[in-house]
Amino acid sequence: MPAMEQQMSIPRFSADAPVGDVAAALGEAGCAVVTGVMDAELRQSITGELAPHMAEARVVEKDDPKYFYPGRTRRVSALVARSPGVTDHLVAHPLTREICDTHLLPNCEHGYQLHVSAALEVGPGAREQVLHREENSFTFFPLPRPNIIVASMWAISDFRADNGATLLVPGSHRWPADRKARDEEILRAEMPAGAVLFWMGGTLHGAGPNTSRDWRYGVILTYSLGWVRQEENQYLNVPRERVAALSPELRRMIGFDMYAGLGFHDRSVA
Repeated sequence: MPAMEQQMSIPRFSADAPVGDVAAALGEAGCAVVTGVMDAELRQSITGELAPHMAEARVVEKDDPKYFYPGRTRRVSALVARSPGVTDHLVAHPLTREICDTHLLPNCEHGYQLHVSAALEVGPGAREQVLHREENSFTFFPLPRPNIIVASMWAISDFRADNGATLLVPGSHRWPADRKARDEEILRAEMPAGAVLFWMGGTLHGAGPNTSRDWRYGVILTYSLGWVRQEENQYLNVPRERVAALSPELRRMIGFDMYAGLGFHDRSVA
């Protein structure tokens, strides 16, 4: 079993590590990296599928630190509609399913759902993003909150300290509202292309600054309890013909199913 690094580090595992070890480390540290889970062929396929959409994505050159999203970045959402590679190979990846089964299923007995899908490119000169939590929409629950969201970032390119590797604060998913991160507690999630980073919805994180000449490319997929509203509206983002072509598992995963009576529709209307 790969040994966890010392306290205040990001736990790291290889693809052959027991999933239970990864899930346990994620629960303890609030984040974990697993390397070697996506081959070069799949990365190239996803890049090609999303290339036309990335080319059309607006890049803001003039940045304002008050904005949540840094300038000099590209973002493309609706990946279930736009990338078969992401949909067929990443959305319901076995590793993700087991991790979500561990951390989300106890709070949603009828299942969890895809919360957000997006491809992100952080360009040269992009500033550091403000630290935030994926679960910030759910302020009804006081900090530290129950497990609501599990997030993942799939590395299409290398994530380096100089090209915008994700910033993380291990352990912050268990902090009260008045606890702030010290500089030495903010770590960079460096990882090679083909790796995946998981973090809990309560873990403070943000895109790192890109001081290199390279674009940093990742695919973010987050998952939420089946009884909360999804951040990304899959019902509008995914065409009906695309939904019909998905497997029953994937249709359920993106929210096209009932949850204990929630989400019914009248078939005589549509």
